[in-house]
Amino acid sequence: MNVFVVNCGSSSLKYQLIDVDTEKVIAKGLCERIGIDGKLTHKPAGKKAVEKELPMKDHKSAVSYVLEALTDQDFGVIKNLSAIDAVGHRIVHGGEKFAKSVIITDEVLEAIEECNDLAPLHNPANLIGVSACKALMPEVPMVAVFDTAFHQTMPKEAYLYGIPYEYYDRYKIRKYGFHGTSHSYVSKRLIELLGKEGKESKVIICHLGNGSSVCAVKNGVSVDTSMGFTPLDGLIMGTRSGSIDPAVVQFLANKLDCSLDEVLTILNKKSGVEGVSGVSSDFRDLDKASMEGNERAKTALDMFAYHTARYIGAYAAVMNGVDAIAFTAGIGENNSKIRKAVCDYLGYLGMEIDDLANDKKGEEIKISTDDSKVGVYVVPTNEELAIARETVELLG
Repeated sequence: MNVFVVNCGSSSLKYQLIDVDTEKVIAKGLCERIGIDGKLTHKPAGKKAVEKELPMKDHKSAVSYVLEALTDQDFGVIKNLSAIDAVGHRIVHGGEKFAKSVIITDEVLEAIEECNDLAPLHNPANLIGVSACKALMPEVPMVAVFDTAFHQTMPKEAYLYGIPYEYYDRYKIRKYGFHGTSHSYVSKRLIELLGKEGKESKVIICHLGNGSSVCAVKNGVSVDTSMGFTPLDGLIMGTRSGSIDPAVVQFLANKLDCSLDEVLTILNKKSGVEGVSGVSSDFRDLDKASMEGNERAKTALDMFAYHTARYIGAYAAVMNGVDAIAFTAGIGENNSKIRKAVCDYLGYLGMEIDDLANDKKGEEIKISTDDSKVGVYVVPTNEELAIARETVELLG
């Protein structure tokens, strides 16, 4: 069975075609600059990537080009579109309406659209991708997999804010959490590695990338996570501030004589480790600058490790213990210095790191010693495979 996994942004479209029987990627690629000019990068498994400048006026034309690439005589991977058995769509926000993945129907599309004001930059683009695929493959079943769904198991004490309850009732202002597909995939794999399937388990997942979040998973379900009403909350990130005193927003608006929207742009796009360091949001640049004596770059890295360790400590308290921690995503999988810096804060948990194992990059590995009371692992995430699995499970 072949599942076409689609992840639409406002001007981009990432995709993979996955043979779910073998869980191998048959082809993957990216459409960029949709609505501007257009570029397709298509990578068949085992072959060189193909790059093409193509006029992509909208997402429907981008999907059309992708399907042509998949069936192309020279670099295609399937004979025709009948080889695509299902489509799995990443949808950022499902609000409280969706606690799990669903088969897409007209009613589902209406419900997703009702969540647009909760994710105005993402959900409309996701829906455009669904519409484009439905127009070109009307008979192919499609599934929506939500970034927020995994966290719908959080208890009220974790997801409610200390504001008048009527704002939750009326506007659904609450913590939703994000990166749910990744947290679900990695936590399941970590529980497997611990041999705790079907047993009581307490694990913490650190999804560390340009956007970062930490999640507490008890007995296989999310009980708390660092991102909140939006992905701006929680850890300091590449360009996002993470959690700050809400009064800072008003203070900056007054001092800079700017609107609230302009302050939020600063907090989303000009803050984080880039704003603190003045160097970059890329941790490789920060590592280099720090080694060259840049104190602000070092401070940004120290802040990132400190904030991550703080959330781990909080979630160990929330779950009354922790069996294991997993690092994942770009930084979590590849930056051994950050992993070590985070774990150095956690000696009180009886955690000990194997420095030789920790030097490895981008592979699934246990990086704690055998004597460590808490296991520490690197578990590469695979959101596309998770979406494909969810799709197959729903469609049987």
